[in-house]
Amino acid sequence: MTTRLTKICGREIRISGRLLRIAQLEGDGYEFLEDPEPLLGGLRQSGRGIDLFTFMQRLPETTPKYTYPMEWDNFAALPVSTFDHWWMEQIGFKARNKAKQAEKKGVTLREVPFDHTLVKGIWEIYNETPIRQGRRFPHYGKDLETVHREEATFLDRSVFIGAFLGEKLIGFIKLVAEETRTQAGLMNILSLVEQRDKAPTNALIAQAVRSCADRGISYLVYSQFAYGIKVQSSITDFKERNGFQRIDVPRYYVPLTYSGRAAFQLGLHHRFVDRLPESVVSRVRELRNAWYDRKFQAAKEST
Repeated sequence: MTTRLTKICGREIRISGRLLRIAQLEGDGYEFLEDPEPLLGGLRQSGRGIDLFTFMQRLPETTPKYTYPMEWDNFAALPVSTFDHWWMEQIGFKARNKAKQAEKKGVTLREVPFDHTLVKGIWEIYNETPIRQGRRFPHYGKDLETVHREEATFLDRSVFIGAFLGEKLIGFIKLVAEETRTQAGLMNILSLVEQRDKAPTNALIAQAVRSCADRGISYLVYSQFAYGIKVQSSITDFKERNGFQRIDVPRYYVPLTYSGRAAFQLGLHHRFVDRLPESVVSRVRELRNAWYDRKFQAAKEST
């Protein structure tokens, strides 16, 4: 799928697709529209041939506010009040034990500035392995300049959290608050595979909750709870153990052309894979994972 960025009405817009051109905010899920009409007017007059524009409502607004065509989307969201409430009431003993395990094994957590040291640490994490969770890892092989540019987005409302073993960065979070500071999303959360016995990712979640509570942010969002037809997975289980829950929110699809209106009515705005039975998708996923495992193992043996 081809994608490109453009700026319309002062907003970064991502346009994807060839036959059906769908636009959304570049920070979709981290940026929201209070009044969509000015941007919709700009999109119509942009000459970009955009067929559909899609956007979500922010939390805690779960009742549809607008009359545009919509479907239900979802967040994996953790309501935040205090760190102690999360620690004692919202998670179970397994999640608490994992976070404690990190501390016992010498992992320390702290908020860190965005600088060359952090970028180099992130770059090293990205380039640890080409395969993560059974699929090709898209950040593997990127150079320092690219990592710096990609991590430098939304700096005015980003918090970076590092997990350290001594002075070595073994995991990090990029936490991005939306404009009203009501919710903050985990734009990046990643740890070194070789250090997973120290549970740095669990410790990072704990620090993210603390950082949100300290700032009065009401919701910590960990992307989606369910993706398309895939409802349950290991990452969903991890989210549930750490107190995240599914919260459905409206996602609007505003047709800007006759083609866009027809495509929405026919469901062509969804990926083909999302229309397949889960049993078929699951089997394809297993075959893909096995293929990547063999490819990665062959690459390791040849070095």
